[in-house]
Amino acid sequence: MREQTNNAALMPHSLELTERKKAVVRGVQAVDSFNEQMVTLVTTGGALTLLGSGLHVSHLSLEEGQLLVEGEIAALEYDSARRAGGSWLSRLTR
Repeated sequence: MREQTNNAALMPHSLELTERKKAVVRGVQAVDSFNEQMVTLVTTGGALTLLGSGLHVSHLSLEEGQLLVEGEIAALEYDSARRAGGSWLSRLTR
């Protein structure tokens, strides 16, 4: 299990959204919660929340660091407070 987390941590974060109906997220480290209106996850790029209706997780592989969400996606929100390391400016001024 430890190795799976390390593999996901090394994967760069990316997000591919197709017609607001399908989202492929890479660099996924953990899924905090999900229901038909919200999917909350932790990625190598920070915490990410997908909001919408009829959302369902079609595929999840923490080993590959990949998540597929389908449904009507209305919004994507990153939580910068939970981002590891902070912004490049905050790291520069340390």
